Amino acid sequence: MATRYDPQSAEPRWRDAWAAADLFRAKRPADAAGAPKAYILEMFPYPSGRLHMGHVRNYAMGDVVARHRRAKGYNVLHPMGWDAFGMPAENAAMERGIHPGKWTYANIDAMKAQFKKLGLSLDWSREFATCDPEYYGAQQALFLKMLDKGLVYRKASKVNWDPVDNTVLANEQVIDGRGWRSGAIVEQRELTQWFFRITAYADDLLTEVQKLERWPEKVRTMQANWIGKSEGLQLRFDFAGKAPAGFESGIEVFTTRPDTLFGASFVAISPDHPLTIQMAETSDALKAFRAKCAQIGTSEEAIEKAEKLGFDTGLTVAHPFIEGATLPVWAANFVLMGYGTGAIFGCPAHDQRDIDFARKFGLNVTPVVLPPDADPETFDVGDKAYTGPGRIFNSGFLDGLPVDEAKRQAIARIEAAGHGQGTVNYRLRDWGVSRQRYWGCPIPVIHCEDCGIVPVPAADLPVRLPDDVTFDQPGNPLERHPTWKQVACPTCNKPARRETDTLDTFVDSSWYYARFASSDDPAERAYWLPVDQYVGGVEHAVLHLLYSRFFARAMRDCGELDLPSGEPFAGLFTQGMVTHETYRAAGGTWLEPGAVTRDGAAVTETATGKPVEVGAIEKMSKSKKNTVDPDAIVATYGADVARWFVLSDSPPERDVEWTQAGVEGAGRFAQRIWSLADSLPAAPYPAPGEDAASLELRRVSHRAVLNVDKAIDEFRFNSAIAAIHEWVNALKKAEQAEGLTGARAEALSMLARCVTPFMPHLAESVWERIGGEGFVSAAAWPEADPALTTDDSVTLAVQVNGKRRGEITVAKDLGNDAVEAAARALPEVEAFIAGKDVKKTIVVPGRIVNIVVA
Repeated sequence: MATRYDPQSAEPRWRDAWAAADLFRAKRPADAAGAPKAYILEMFPYPSGRLHMGHVRNYAMGDVVARHRRAKGYNVLHPMGWDAFGMPAENAAMERGIHPGKWTYANIDAMKAQFKKLGLSLDWSREFATCDPEYYGAQQALFLKMLDKGLVYRKASKVNWDPVDNTVLANEQVIDGRGWRSGAIVEQRELTQWFFRITAYADDLLTEVQKLERWPEKVRTMQANWIGKSEGLQLRFDFAGKAPAGFESGIEVFTTRPDTLFGASFVAISPDHPLTIQMAETSDALKAFRAKCAQIGTSEEAIEKAEKLGFDTGLTVAHPFIEGATLPVWAANFVLMGYGTGAIFGCPAHDQRDIDFARKFGLNVTPVVLPPDADPETFDVGDKAYTGPGRIFNSGFLDGLPVDEAKRQAIARIEAAGHGQGTVNYRLRDWGVSRQRYWGCPIPVIHCEDCGIVPVPAADLPVRLPDDVTFDQPGNPLERHPTWKQVACPTCNKPARRETDTLDTFVDSSWYYARFASSDDPAERAYWLPVDQYVGGVEHAVLHLLYSRFFARAMRDCGELDLPSGEPFAGLFTQGMVTHETYRAAGGTWLEPGAVTRDGAAVTETATGKPVEVGAIEKMSKSKKNTVDPDAIVATYGADVARWFVLSDSPPERDVEWTQAGVEGAGRFAQRIWSLADSLPAAPYPAPGEDAASLELRRVSHRAVLNVDKAIDEFRFNSAIAAIHEWVNALKKAEQAEGLTGARAEALSMLARCVTPFMPHLAESVWERIGGEGFVSAAAWPEADPALTTDDSVTLAVQVNGKRRGEITVAKDLGNDAVEAAARALPEVEAFIAGKDVKKTIVVPGRIVNIVVA
């Protein structure tokens, strides 16, 4: 009597067996017996306390690759850890009166239990959390080596300041001018901050990212755009008249458009330019202007969206090409002190920011680039700058030149006059890593009045966070701790002060791949790195990946990493999100999918029976309650069904919509696979037969193995699953036939191994049922027999007078006369040619047979 597969009993049994056998522990290089290595890594999670379906999809993808590589004979490293520092833990401490560490480690325990239910082939022996003192102590040691190497420095800079959380925010943490967590209006402040000198590698980061062929093109482009290499001209505008004290040499400007200098109508300096700051000391109006600009965030996006603000300083500079012409000097909020020199010249006709500014303040607009086919007598830009190609006009010695040649000529003229030189600039800024919060890695330096900044001695690492902190008031608990920051100077032994800023949590995730490879053995790190396949969300396409690439280079140059290329991730895959319909109750409140009942087209609230408004299909989020609890799915259908569904419904780089019907379908398919094994007699099995039916089933199976293998290699998991569906259909048809036991047993042995990356628990149960040896999770990938995968026959369409009447399948090397005879013997063809005169037969090899009759 047929039995049903019970995931609730099978899945825990197999997970316990894998753990007892320590099946997924990576082998040390010396124990790998020459096997090739495969380092598979997913972006490690923040321990929020609950997994969501996005986690399931992300980690299932990595697990497919890890299990597949292991079956193909690779020594696989597939680790897991926790990105555990950050503001959410401090917020929890304030809200719940619990220590951030206690909250964090409790969440780790809860999420680890959930992870284990998913059947992921993880090497838990290498687990760590970034809040472990051992981990952040090693990070502090790296910081000090980078400080010694000149890759870390301290300076005053403008920052985004959250007045509620009392901490610095990265530009990306400022949303519509407000702090991403507190919602408070962000202010600009000048603070002394610690920086990583990421710009030291700007050109290398840009050059090498283009060589990462196994990265998505869009990610490489995003990285290149963020680094933002600009070739241009740095020139000096001399003051017309008396120069302000300290600025006798003029104003330095960087431009990528020296071809438009004849169209210049103003020079603009940043509100934070030294000249602006100096003039504001004696001008209340300019001081108020700077204060108003400071209310805008520091990100380029925030400044770009803000209203253009300007202040006429009353100063003028001489035009470098037009004798006697002068340009007014304005302070303007859209000029960034961090890019170039903090000063620009404005050519309004050919830059939209400049024309918006010029129109607002009544400045000249002179076109100097003539579009193709435009009339120089009538061309006007209106309120939209022209930024396209063309030839230069209204520009003296540059007239008639194309844009690129005009740039070269302008640079040459400026250089010859000694007013500047051609140069390269980058949009990339050094990475400010100081954060005024407790739950982060302490920066390992000591401030001494006599000795200055003193590194913490290596023997004193890690600098541990104190446990006895309070969160009863805003700000950094380390700053107000009664004793922690008080320490003797390691150099002079006088009273000194610890640094109370902690590191940006992006630092924690910028080198964790190296720590997974080994905590202390450079040779083992060299063996495992680079990561062969990295999997994670595209939202990390810029900062996390850029910082990780920087850290790999810094660690290499500090002697911590033997990675000549400096590239930590050889392959990158960015998966799509898991989405779901949204639901609103009659009163407008969001409803969870479990609170909704569907009856055909009608959707009602289960508790009240009232109609529900079905909204857009969106990324699962707590705010709109369109989430599905992985634990509930696992409890009902099993982990394998959850894994199968999130991998089967769409290409992995696209979003997948979670539907109840889809999950139920995946559950039925799992039962279908089990029924194939359950219907076989007990092992041992005869060898596959040589009859036509056995050979055909074997051909289907061996071709399927190749298709699944290739699809996994190419990250087309949904295609691999489609191939398995077709294979199972063929096996189902063969189930009722006699004499196919041997072919069916061989097929199921191969199927179990091919299903393992997707549904490992079910695969183990099938493998056990058919008498497989050991764990299928440790079994080799099935070998496809070339004799069974090479098709030696061909199907030809048969036409009579050009109209299709049927088809024949014949051997590829069959002669034309035999092909014609087979075609004429088709019953549906015989009916059309009976009693007629066959004039000729045309055989197009591999395609058609056309019989022409009178």
